[in-house]
Amino acid sequence: MSSNDLKAHDGGRNGNGVQNPGVQNTGDGGAAAAAPAPVTPAPRRRHAGFVHRFALEIRMLVVLIVLSIALSLISSHFFSLGNLFNLMDQSVVTGIAAIGQTFVILVAGIDLSVGALTGVAGIVLGLALTSAGLPVPVAIAAAIVFGGLMGLVNGLLVTFGRIAPFIVTLGMMSVARSLAYVISDGNSISSLPQGLSYIGSADVFGIPANFLFVVLLFALAWYYLTFTKGGRTIYAIGSNIEAARASGLKVTYYTTLAYVLSGALSALAAVMLASRLLSIDPIAGNGLELDSIAAVVIGGASLFGGRGSMIGTFFGVLIMGLIRNGLNLLNVGPYWQGSAIGAIIIIAVLAERIVTTRINRRGQ
Repeated sequence: MSSNDLKAHDGGRNGNGVQNPGVQNTGDGGAAAAAPAPVTPAPRRRHAGFVHRFALEIRMLVVLIVLSIALSLISSHFFSLGNLFNLMDQSVVTGIAAIGQTFVILVAGIDLSVGALTGVAGIVLGLALTSAGLPVPVAIAAAIVFGGLMGLVNGLLVTFGRIAPFIVTLGMMSVARSLAYVISDGNSISSLPQGLSYIGSADVFGIPANFLFVVLLFALAWYYLTFTKGGRTIYAIGSNIEAARASGLKVTYYTTLAYVLSGALSALAAVMLASRLLSIDPIAGNGLELDSIAAVVIGGASLFGGRGSMIGTFFGVLIMGLIRNGLNLLNVGPYWQGSAIGAIIIIAVLAERIVTTRINRRGQ
């Protein structure tokens, strides 16, 4: 056998006798016609895959770091422990509401009743503690169940009633805010039990316990959306509801579940609000729907559903907190802060639209 014959016989295998897919035999006794294709090292492939998978979260982290550095240059008080702990504490209520809002937005919905549900659930909590004299844990459970039931009404009207989420939750916002005034006679409820204050004042190694609790909630929500069938179903519904329905997924159940979670978490936000000052007002939570939507959108979620993550929302909440904190450090009036948040929402949605358009063009 000639040397060329030997090459043709072994040209498709490497030194270990394993077939090399980058080399083809000529079949006529000649040498291999194609050179081996370059192979990307495994560590580099893993690194590229990680960056691609968490590109959105990495961008949010970069924004968070840059914003923190900018604020530290503007004010020397920014990185003080007192200000950082205050920032954590201020992010609690928005963070809890944003978790529920993320679920709703992922199924291509929106919940405008978040703030009003926080207000009426807070009044329910206050009456359960003062008028009914229920123990603190029972009163908290009652408020959360009430919020969940209000969210259930939203979900049923969206799924079975076939009414646009915007209209349903806008109506619920008016109903809930009205109920808060009716059942409280338009008065705030104060002198709540001291046991409730422990929720808002406890700390773990100096870190506010309520902030650590919110981090835990985000971790649980992230795990659910990432590793469970229900989480994948929620993404599928937001991406293409008709395809999800045709695939036999429980579209009605998981869409309704998103609104129930949003309502229940709005009530939990009311608990955190009440624990700070041991009082609750029927107007509590005013504007919380705006803040929660802004946090989710800033975190990279699409208002058209199907794209977003809890990690991104968490960074969005922190960015929102940093913006408000920075505005306070700059002595910007509270009336102007709403304008700033509204402008941020518009810019974030515009940026998301541009990114979505580029992604769609690359996929074509």
